[in-house]
Amino acid sequence: MKGTQILNNREISFFCSQMSMLQQAGIAPVEGMRILLSDAKTADAKRIYQQILDVCSTGQPFSEGVKSCGVFPEYVLHMLRLGEESGNLDDVMSALAEYYEREEDISDSLHSAISYPFIMIGMMVVVILVLITKVLPIFNQVFKQLGSEMSGFSASLLHLGNQINQYSLIFLGFLILLLCFYFYTAKTVSGKKMLKQLGNHIPFIRSFYDSMASGRFASGMALTLSSGMDTFQSLELVSQLVENKGMQAKIESCKTALLKGSNLSEAIIEAGIFSNFYARMIAVGFRTGSTDQVMKKIAENYDKETTRKLSSIISILEPTLVIVLSLIVGLILLSVILPLMGIMSSIG
Repeated sequence: MKGTQILNNREISFFCSQMSMLQQAGIAPVEGMRILLSDAKTADAKRIYQQILDVCSTGQPFSEGVKSCGVFPEYVLHMLRLGEESGNLDDVMSALAEYYEREEDISDSLHSAISYPFIMIGMMVVVILVLITKVLPIFNQVFKQLGSEMSGFSASLLHLGNQINQYSLIFLGFLILLLCFYFYTAKTVSGKKMLKQLGNHIPFIRSFYDSMASGRFASGMALTLSSGMDTFQSLELVSQLVENKGMQAKIESCKTALLKGSNLSEAIIEAGIFSNFYARMIAVGFRTGSTDQVMKKIAENYDKETTRKLSSIISILEPTLVIVLSLIVGLILLSVILPLMGIMSSIG
């Protein structure tokens, strides 16, 4: 765990899971923190646990100890306070652990989907650069020895290769910038946000982000409703979780519909958050008092859909990039080999 910035999803999930087990075993938060502190492996984790323990030892609520660390998001703090007020802190901790574990799984899948094309494109660039800067000059020497010269497409590629060799430092700097861009978008919060904004302008990627936002909305609603929060409060809190601006606008529209007297399922249909099928499920859940369970099921379905779309994107990218690389390499080699074979046959 890191004590200088907001914890990541996996770290939050681990902490909530451990505290949930301790709470369900009947162990008070103070004693629970002593147990976690004695088992902590890193200096950052020890510092966080010690801070929580110090605050809780003064008689303050567990949520205040967690807040004093400054490394947990507002959503976690709000849910902990709600769990303490309702007397079901163990259930809230368990639900938070599941929520952030699901968020981490989606993040890992998204990272894999982004990494693969970057790696393939990088390999393509390296192979093509080697061909036009190292292989083509060798073929050019062969042509000269046979009393001929490269022409057409192969000559253009040879000229490009010479330019790259001449300005190799510039091209190397460009490649380093691309590598930095990859790490920026894959490892930093601001980079991931920028990547999402770019993805929202690409139709098939935008549909993936929309599904992910709907799943996050359903998951957040399941957690807040199961913790005893009313519908409007749940929408208020979940709106802070969903980073997708389109979904945030839909949630605001849903809240407006609720204020006008619509029930939750009608408001969701009017806002366009879910399909009519899911909205009808929520209507049935609302009548039976199991809206949180219905939301949880919807979240699971969206998780499966998100995974399926990621797999579909990767399955399309993989053969496409391989085919493109094969065609480019094939064209480069054929542009040299075919004229060379013509020269050899005329000599023979």
